[in-house]
Amino acid sequence: MSPISLHNGVKESQGQRMDAENKAPVYLEGATSPKGSTQDEGVRPPHDPLSWPKWKRNTQILMIAVHSMVSTFMAAGIVPAYDTFAEMYGVSVHTVTYLTSTQILLLGIAPFVWKPLTTRFGRYHICVLSVLGSFLCNIGGARCTTFGTQMATRVITAWFISPPIAIGSGVVTELCSKDERAQKIGWWTLLTTIGVPAGPFIMGFVVQHIGVEWVFWLFAIINFCQFVAYILFGKETLYPRDLEGNLEPPKAPSFPRSIFPHRIDPRPVTATDFISPMFLCRFPRILVPSLAYAITFAYANIVIVVEMPTAFGKKFNFNAQQIGYQFVAIIIGCVLGEQISGRMSDSFIRLLKRRRGHAAPADRLWLSYIGFATVFAGLLTWGFQLQNATTWNVTPCVGAAIASFGNQILTTTLITFAVDSHKEVSTDIGMFVNICRQIYGFTGPFYLPLMFERFGLGGAAGIFCAIVAGSALVPIIAIQFVATRKP
Repeated sequence: MSPISLHNGVKESQGQRMDAENKAPVYLEGATSPKGSTQDEGVRPPHDPLSWPKWKRNTQILMIAVHSMVSTFMAAGIVPAYDTFAEMYGVSVHTVTYLTSTQILLLGIAPFVWKPLTTRFGRYHICVLSVLGSFLCNIGGARCTTFGTQMATRVITAWFISPPIAIGSGVVTELCSKDERAQKIGWWTLLTTIGVPAGPFIMGFVVQHIGVEWVFWLFAIINFCQFVAYILFGKETLYPRDLEGNLEPPKAPSFPRSIFPHRIDPRPVTATDFISPMFLCRFPRILVPSLAYAITFAYANIVIVVEMPTAFGKKFNFNAQQIGYQFVAIIIGCVLGEQISGRMSDSFIRLLKRRRGHAAPADRLWLSYIGFATVFAGLLTWGFQLQNATTWNVTPCVGAAIASFGNQILTTTLITFAVDSHKEVSTDIGMFVNICRQIYGFTGPFYLPLMFERFGLGGAAGIFCAIVAGSALVPIIAIQFVATRKP
């Protein structure tokens, strides 16, 4: 080495050391250590969640995924009781629908308050508080005698149960490598999506055979079971990693101290923390898939779920239990779609790595075109077959299953692409995706009835396909084109 290069090297190292000394330690969720660190070499502290046994990591992901499912399950689970509520509270069925739409809105907004708390105090204690608060509110829901008090319990319940619906992507990133990320994000997205049709499916039997108040008692029982599961198996997954390598993250406290909240990240909470996820709109690789997913989810999932009781109830005079049967098609479609979008997506990325030596996040988007094609086919089948049916037949349900199949492929594929592109803000991505989905879905009840009345189910389904094609498919083609050529 020449004297000049040696001198330059010494100056560079001194400058780096001075920068490190002057720079405050940075804690980022899901961040990885720089190359050459002990963590990259596979040596991690035993309290690092990435060093846990696979069964332990999978247990935490499943508990968060089930928690997310319960949030949408409870919002949609009251759908079969609309007629009963209208009679009990002396209001119209249209007014009763606000019990669900308000929860949808709160599930999108409330995580903005919870997220800064989960990054400072961790996921575990916030999740325990979440299920306890929801448990108490559901007991109150079973005792309500007026529409106003029931609305209050639904609003507070949605507020408490909302944290995991947004932090799921962050938990998966904290516990998984890139090679298995799509599969594990798929667990979270699948259960979150299934919660929407599973709620009316199960509660249709409850309303028909036991009584509407038992809808809330069962919600409370589910929350209590979640509480027990968190106490027995739950662990803190947030592990602050200092990117500069200056500090060793604190060890997790031992039992029984671990059951009491304690601060993990010493940074103060600022006003910016509550709105920071909205700043992600400046990243096209987050904004485009989030909006594409929100639009597709609204028309390939929410529309079918919300319209199912009205269409089948009026057209075929179905009761709550018979309407509940129709939701099985949506569940089957979601489960089958996840087999393509999760495990196959990860296998596709591994195959590309073996053949080309590398794989880009945009390579996952090739699978999204299967999703778009099946969403179009399913929506049109569901709309026209249901509109033309004079007696019940299975074809509208087949269309719903096909649309749900495509919707689930798009859900996991688009969210995984966004996380892979900016995994350093994985939790914020989950929140941004969630707020886009919930707000766009919330607007549906204000214009969907008018569309169905004016254009019919078939015509409305055609319009939905046109909206998805222009507002979701075309932007995804564009972002893949750009991302493939500009890593």
